[in-house]
Amino acid sequence: ILNDPKTFLWNFNNAGVGLVGPVEALSLDEMKQVFETNFFGVVRMFKEVMPDMKRRRSGHIMVISSVLGLHGVAFNDVYSASKFATEGLCEGLAIQLLQFNVKVSMIEPGPVNTEFELKLMTEVSKKEFAGADPETLHHFRTCYLPTQINLFKALGQTPEDIAKVRTHEVIPVHNKNQN
Repeated sequence: ILNDPKTFLWNFNNAGVGLVGPVEALSLDEMKQVFETNFFGVVRMFKEVMPDMKRRRSGHIMVISSVLGLHGVAFNDVYSASKFATEGLCEGLAIQLLQFNVKVSMIEPGPVNTEFELKLMTEVSKKEFAGADPETLHHFRTCYLPTQINLFKALGQTPEDIAKVRTHEVIPVHNKNQN
């Protein structure tokens, strides 16, 4: 059973892309790319692993989301929206999968220091953001960007920190044999 690539005992999903900036200056194609990875990537993963887990009446799906899926942050509007959608998907499926003894867990980290984040902030700091009004752009460049950079430096976790986190189930599944 462990040698069968279509047999899933558990699945871990950690795909994600970021998008930061004034929403009026972001293209719809950029926004669609974020949803394609952050939301529809998770949907595709569920569609792939659920049938086998349901058939076996056993499994555990773990999804990395973000604290920004729990509350929005200025200039992270589209990224937050994609993570809110992921949260809703996981919460709904967690309830549906209870009857099949399939668990759904989420990890919702805050700032994580990675090359991904460093590259994103470097690119964003150079971007012109055509379409944004001067006042919004000024706020983005003088308030948001420095604050984010300082936040990540001061409070950012490492990927290793996240790997050590004991996850919580979206909907706890209690063993029927327990009192």
